[in-house]
Amino acid sequence: MILSYKRIFLIDSLGALLSAFLLGVVLVKFEIAFGIPRDVLYCLTIFASVLSIFSFFNYLFAHKNSKICLKIVGLVNILYSWITMIIVLYFYEKITGLGLLYFLIEISIIVILAKIELEKANH
Repeated sequence: MILSYKRIFLIDSLGALLSAFLLGVVLVKFEIAFGIPRDVLYCLTIFASVLSIFSFFNYLFAHKNSKICLKIVGLVNILYSWITMIIVLYFYEKITGLGLLYFLIEISIIVILAKIELEKANH
């Protein structure tokens, strides 16, 4: 299946929105079960929220600069994944198995999506 720019932006926007919800609501509520401090989770939530808004804006108003915007989104997703990995490593002594599992799954999904975005943007 060939994904259009609009569809990729929508997928990215909804995924980032889901991440923001999980980080800012679920993980914060059960902070002890995941092992990452709430202020760090809120920072990740803001990052994911901004990316969700940017991707949704691009979904609504796809234009001739879609390739550039898609490349930006892909690179920001890679940046987010690196920041998340650094946070996981920094809090490795405190993070629980559930927290580690959550972040490894999130990072894996985001990296796959970023790969698709960057490949699409380069064609």
